[in-house]
Amino acid sequence: MHWWNPALNRPQLTLLLLEGCLAICRLPANSKVPTWALAKGPLSSITRSATELSIICTETAVPSGIHCERGWRVMKVENTLNFALTGILVSLAVPLADAGVSILTVTTFDSQYLMVKEASIELALQILVNAGHEIQSR
Repeated sequence: MHWWNPALNRPQLTLLLLEGCLAICRLPANSKVPTWALAKGPLSSITRSATELSIICTETAVPSGIHCERGWRVMKVENTLNFALTGILVSLAVPLADAGVSILTVTTFDSQYLMVKEASIELALQILVNAGHEIQSR
């Protein structure tokens, strides 16, 4: 599939809407990675910085009492991407930002993931389609 739309002079991407909701959690920087962070789900990410341990995982795995924000849906960019490409995230983020839809992103070696709150997912999907992207669901 060609991912660049010359008529629009921007990427035209295929996004796969994954099942389930995620949570993003904040633990103290010196915390050990808890076993619940490794629960099977559509996406998980464990990031440690000098000030925190952030965990993105399926929300059903997060025990009560953990500082987190629940209710995030995730879309995976299905196009083959590489590090030399530019404008991928902008083509997704700008139309959503213009409509006031907040996002979180996660980038892996091979993929780009876009997270939107469940309450805004229908609006976000419509905005992305209107911006020339294709949405698929599993």
